[in-house]
Amino acid sequence: MNKTLEDNYILEMIDVVKEFPGVKALDGVNLKIRPHSVHALMGENGAGKSTLMKCLFGIYNRDSGQILLNGEEINFSSSKEALNHGVSMVHQELNQVLQRNVMDNIWLGRYPKKNGFIDENKMYEDTKEIFENLDIHVDPRVKVASLSVSEMQMVEIAKAVSYNSKIIVMDEPTSSLTEKEVAHLFKIINKLREKGCGIVYISHKMEEITEISDDITILRDGKWIDTRSVSELTTNEIINMMVGRDLTHRFPEKDNHSGDVILEIKDLTSKSQPSIKNITFDLHKGEILGVAGLMGAKRTDIVETIFGIRHKEKGKIILHGKEIENKDPHEAINNGFALVTEERRATGIFGELNIQFNSVITNIKKYLSPYKLLDNKAMYKDTDWVIKSMRVKTPSQETNIANLSGGNQQKVILGRWLLTEPEILMLDEPTRGIDVGAKFEIYQLMIELAKKNKGIIMISSEMPELLGVTDRILVMSNGQVAGIVNTKETSQEEILKLSAKYL
Repeated sequence: MNKTLEDNYILEMIDVVKEFPGVKALDGVNLKIRPHSVHALMGENGAGKSTLMKCLFGIYNRDSGQILLNGEEINFSSSKEALNHGVSMVHQELNQVLQRNVMDNIWLGRYPKKNGFIDENKMYEDTKEIFENLDIHVDPRVKVASLSVSEMQMVEIAKAVSYNSKIIVMDEPTSSLTEKEVAHLFKIINKLREKGCGIVYISHKMEEITEISDDITILRDGKWIDTRSVSELTTNEIINMMVGRDLTHRFPEKDNHSGDVILEIKDLTSKSQPSIKNITFDLHKGEILGVAGLMGAKRTDIVETIFGIRHKEKGKIILHGKEIENKDPHEAINNGFALVTEERRATGIFGELNIQFNSVITNIKKYLSPYKLLDNKAMYKDTDWVIKSMRVKTPSQETNIANLSGGNQQKVILGRWLLTEPEILMLDEPTRGIDVGAKFEIYQLMIELAKKNKGIIMISSEMPELLGVTDRILVMSNGQVAGIVNTKETSQEEILKLSAKYL
């Protein structure tokens, strides 16, 4: 007798409610996962996706609702308990013990023992077996710190498999991966699906959702909107359910115009090795210059060297026709530069401090009175501007920024830098982990800033974004400029070809 879909759910989250002071984060949310399936969980930043997963893993206690695993009600009190029951998560922000080797990271806290000692051979063989089954080519004995981001992610997936997990949650798993690495990840996901796993796939990338997912659940403002088969829906229908309105264009109309040269970079070479060498380009007033390239092409090194995080070995930085040094970030900020970094948790936010502090910290001197006292009214006013203009979803300015969704954290960081009124705004993967509605708002802000004759440099791994927002694209290959193309006249194929020029 064939089981009905209802009989065949491996995980059911029914009418889950979770309230925090001043906000109802989840209001009757449902999520039902079948074995042998990839289930996309989508919604704007702040829609409740992370909160729902934290309720599943026992990080938060739900206020009401049921969670059933294989038909039995569960109430995990910790993520360790969830792991022991075969429910695991691969986080967007990887938390690994970097100075220990790969197999230590996989078996941490549950080492195989022999005669009271850790059995290194068994640990190695068990790790190797999992890697072979998943087609992962990493040496179990190397330090995690020596791995690429994609390899670290594969290790986390292997760790989930080592618990014999039947439910694996993947949170923005491709946010730092190249197209080739994404293809490898999808191969692994398909293997896990074949073995009977239910994969919860959280992503904002529409192309991925339609390619890898079977089912989709959409949340909006903490409420369950719908669960459907992905094959039944168009991209526009998914976006419409996520944002509650028609979003006919993924990119705003570009009405900025390039003017005179504002910034010249000549023969810039970083002291760090390996890094950038002989980088030369210019940036015009009112221009959005994209930076493309494969992972490891040293795109980030360009903006970090310009901003003084990395020290330059040689080369010139010329702003408004005048050579400047930017020996450190403080000098760069004083010279009118701003940098929104890629790793917001590590280098972008003060997680244990509130939104007001995170909004005004870069511009703190502005709020000092002659008596060296801070002007609370001015700080409140500017933070209010950040929250309103960036559409940050938060109960108040006093909320710790770590309690916001990743996308809302990114909006606060962007608002912080806009308060400094920069001449040159440099953005490193500014829409990573951000929903389609918020992306549109950030693109609009960039274009508005460009219309005020500012210069913008944007690094992005998303080809549609580069082609949809920029005026020109600088393509990096192995630390060198492989070419600079006009966005209107180029193609994805030309950019990829240039990306491989010096490999």
